[in-house]
Amino acid sequence: MTPRITLLTLTVDDLPRAVAFYRDGLGFATQGIVGTEFAHGAVAFFQLQPGLKLALWPRASLAHDTGLPPQPRSALEATIGHNVGSPQEVDAVMAQARRAGATIVKPAQVTFYGGYAGYFQDPDGHLWEVVHLPGFADLG
Repeated sequence: MTPRITLLTLTVDDLPRAVAFYRDGLGFATQGIVGTEFAHGAVAFFQLQPGLKLALWPRASLAHDTGLPPQPRSALEATIGHNVGSPQEVDAVMAQARRAGATIVKPAQVTFYGGYAGYFQDPDGHLWEVVHLPGFADLG
């Protein structure tokens, strides 16, 4: 399989609240909620970078689509890494997330691996790491 990841989908409990957090709080551009004319179709897309989008989709809709039973939320299933150019940018993004309504899980600090990072959770509990890691582009 050739990696061609183009879409990251986060499931949410309250789609309008989640859209407001990402659009108004974090400044992510979106056309808003689309697909409302379909049962289990309401979704919002955000362009993250060329070739990569973020989708917000109700948790119940993904359960319906996959046929899997609804499951409890867990912040420890995955993290979303947001890499920035300096420790000051880490602090600025963490402050923006807090103002937007995020829960700061771990304030930004020097890491054991030589970077500078902090964690926040969005209103649905998804865990974001905001990190400055010199040399990240050279890894892997």
